[in-house]
Amino acid sequence: MSTHHVIATYVIETSLPLQHAAEVLAGEQSTGTFVRVQRESDDLRARFAAQVESLQEIPLTGSSPLPGAVGDPAGRRRAVLRLRFPLDNFGPSLPNLLAAVAGNLFEIKELSAVRLIDLDLPAAFAERYHGPRFGVEGTRRLMGASDGAMIGTIIKPSIGLAPTELAEVVGELAEAGIDFIKDDELQGNGPSSPLSARVAAVMPVLHRYADRTGRMPMYAFNITDDISRLEANHDLVVAAGGTCVMACVNLVGLTGLEFLSAHTAVPIHGHRTMFGAIGRSEQVGIGFRAWQKIARLSGADHLHTNGISNKFYETDDEVLDSIAAVREPLLGIAPTVPVLSSGQWGGLAHATYRAVGTTDLLVLAGGGIHGHPDGAAAGVSSMRDAWASAARGESAQEAVERSGALRRATEVFGPVRV
Repeated sequence: MSTHHVIATYVIETSLPLQHAAEVLAGEQSTGTFVRVQRESDDLRARFAAQVESLQEIPLTGSSPLPGAVGDPAGRRRAVLRLRFPLDNFGPSLPNLLAAVAGNLFEIKELSAVRLIDLDLPAAFAERYHGPRFGVEGTRRLMGASDGAMIGTIIKPSIGLAPTELAEVVGELAEAGIDFIKDDELQGNGPSSPLSARVAAVMPVLHRYADRTGRMPMYAFNITDDISRLEANHDLVVAAGGTCVMACVNLVGLTGLEFLSAHTAVPIHGHRTMFGAIGRSEQVGIGFRAWQKIARLSGADHLHTNGISNKFYETDDEVLDSIAAVREPLLGIAPTVPVLSSGQWGGLAHATYRAVGTTDLLVLAGGGIHGHPDGAAAGVSSMRDAWASAARGESAQEAVERSGALRRATEVFGPVRV
């Protein structure tokens, strides 16, 4: 990878010749406009124009063309396009990088589909953006979980609990041996349960548990808000002895996340809510592999990847690729913790572990813990038992035979994945 360029990889469709469509995209996102202008000299284009690195045709998927696309839809062709952007065009600045690689290109009428799927970034970005301040190692240290899968949950009901009720739930989960608890992304700073009241109710419960046991579960308070409020929200949590804050990456924006990361004294739990709006369509948007790189550089210590057998749109293969992407080294920054969520329960542990081969994961089960027939404590035990069994190399059936909590979970959630 050149130290002077960014390589952006796209999947495009067009009814025009593929090379022509690729050059239109490259021109629109660098030096060009719809017509050659006076000062767009050959020398200027050589220095600043985006260049086609490679173009490989791939089969069509049968999807409809984007609105406004020109040409005969029956003549569409599809390709993987790699464009080389000079770093001098935008410098190591993520907002300005995105203007180039994911800006007006989605509106180009010569393209009947365009999706950014990956980014190869030079070291200059890691010199400017430090990435996670805590990552896997710091998260394990703060929650007192030196090995094994980190077992967590989301407060359910998502919203509606009074702070006193929330504190009761947290106390039960702490006593059950949970590693991590978080606010739901829907629980922000509303009048029915403001952040200050939640912090005041939850932290004494966790401190009392820690005083007695020597270990305090990590609670991720959702501090998502206007950028002008992020610092104060963070400081409120830290002043009370909190060890984690949660920010919804797409809602505070990358600049908001980076602003928070520059200030933070605790890990940032990066929630990906609203990602489907940019990532779900195969016709337009940004794929998770590209998105997670800029989220990690911006400072996310934890990043949601979804989990297998989830309740949302992603296939198992897509989820496993997302987990692998977050675990891949990135410009020497600290490793971010992949966060598995959505429909998770103990019966998925063995299949997940076999696919990913690591327990450096934060596995969140909402209904999988709170919906256990014997209560949340048994839900935590079922998760813990299942993941420990998987890490020991036992079969899923052996885990069911060994763990009564996991066996009871199968009565509600169905058979374990093998």
